[in-house]
Amino acid sequence: MTQDPALASWLQLSLTPGFGAAAIRRLLAQFGLPEQVLAASRAELARAAGAQAVQELDSDAVARSVERALTWLAQPGRAVVTLADAAYPRLLLEIADPPPLLYCQGRTELLNRPALAVVGSRNASAQGAGNAEQFARSFSAAGLTIVSGLAQGVDAAAHRGGLAAEGSTIAVLGTGVDNPYPPANGALAAQIGERGLLVSEFALGTKPLAHNFPRRNRLISGLAQGCLVIEAALQSGSLITARSAAEQGREVFAVPGSIHSPLSKGCHALIKTGAKLAESAEDVLSELSAFRRTGFASTQSPGNSTVADGPLLECMGFDPVDVDSLCARAGLPAERVSAELLRLELAGRVSVLPGGLYQRLH
Repeated sequence: MTQDPALASWLQLSLTPGFGAAAIRRLLAQFGLPEQVLAASRAELARAAGAQAVQELDSDAVARSVERALTWLAQPGRAVVTLADAAYPRLLLEIADPPPLLYCQGRTELLNRPALAVVGSRNASAQGAGNAEQFARSFSAAGLTIVSGLAQGVDAAAHRGGLAAEGSTIAVLGTGVDNPYPPANGALAAQIGERGLLVSEFALGTKPLAHNFPRRNRLISGLAQGCLVIEAALQSGSLITARSAAEQGREVFAVPGSIHSPLSKGCHALIKTGAKLAESAEDVLSELSAFRRTGFASTQSPGNSTVADGPLLECMGFDPVDVDSLCARAGLPAERVSAELLRLELAGRVSVLPGGLYQRLH
């Protein structure tokens, strides 16, 4: 088959046992792009990365793994996005340990869309799962891509909500992208691969190893501009994601629950330590909008907007207006108006002014 030499070089480095993400970044810093790394003498590489890892670099096993990946890539909708690609998610460049490459199936453009991570218990209550899907649907309708981990419970519900509107969803896997886990969510994974995006830093065929899932959590939070936790016990993996989000400078939100429920303990602990309390999607949308103005630039420029002018813009006129007035003029609930305002702000159609006022832009 025809091979892309540059991509094959990225794959060869990443698929060599002993070459972790940190080691690959060191080699890239020292030698340049992967082609230059591979062109260096093996003695030089051994000094930089260790003799044992270098011995595996040119092995038949690594060559077979590269060939397998290239064969997988030959099918439509599949991609490997590397640190050198324009499509590499810009937000991941801000985290402490960005992966050298990502295996993707689906809509890679979602990697650089405004996003919100939604995570929570695998053993969610019916109310918790319902909240996750409803919140995620509202966020997706506002133009935010929903990022989660494909686990049962809250994650699965959040993905379904993301798929229900235009923001769609990204599932970050702790397995190979060709081996989504758990099997019970296989049908959902197939839908995400068609209408959203499956993504993994792990090699094709990687099985569900326990130590990979905490590692993937840093990507769930890293791909998003904020993280919402819905139902989490005190020892929940969702709290790892929330801690990663805080360390990465993302905004953290948590939905409160009954003081008697073990699934509320993790969320209450987050709120006690600084997470924003979220009783509705509007709470998150309004806070995230303010946070974006101070913490992040929009990843979507006005010139690339695909949001059509809607009735809310007509209700705004061209003078500054507050949310309550817009609700009265449009006859819409505050949650719907806030979601639409965030969508219009991301598209460059409205500007946010001090005092919670919004103004239509010409």
